[in-house]
Amino acid sequence: MITDRHLAQGPRVGIRPFTADDREEFTRRARESADEHRPWLFPPADTAGYDAYLEKLREPAREGYLICTRDDGALAGYLTINNIVHGGFRCGAIGYGAFAHAAGRGLMTEGLHLVLRHAFDVLGLHRLEANIQPGNERSIALVQRAGFRLEGFSPDFLFIGGAWRDHERWAITSEMV
Repeated sequence: MITDRHLAQGPRVGIRPFTADDREEFTRRARESADEHRPWLFPPADTAGYDAYLEKLREPAREGYLICTRDDGALAGYLTINNIVHGGFRCGAIGYGAFAHAAGRGLMTEGLHLVLRHAFDVLGLHRLEANIQPGNERSIALVQRAGFRLEGFSPDFLFIGGAWRDHERWAITSEMV
């Protein structure tokens, strides 16, 4: 069981920061999962992309977490908090993805709950938002299981995969967890 690097643990998964040592497994899992991810997301699938992603996660307004199975430390997915604003707002926007071998097993649900507790209790955030493309049923189901509420619809909201894509806006506050 790999536990020494986890920031938080549940029965089956732990969350921990991204590291350069995760490059090979992360990019391999991203390539294996490309059919499930498209057109919703495009995680880095090569060394240069991963290194650039890791560098972005070092910015003060971002946090990144790998969701790892506790029994063997394998990467099940990842979750990032972007556009973090402190002060009176104390908010961030999450992005996430499950790797194909772990999909449908509840590991992302467990990992999302761990990240929510970490974001609210350790980072001191009050609100997290998830912007999800309307056809991404798995992603919508994930945030619904975690207690997010639908707050609106934004046409042409994010530029993903070469196109401006519509998104539903989902959110959760610390009081809802």
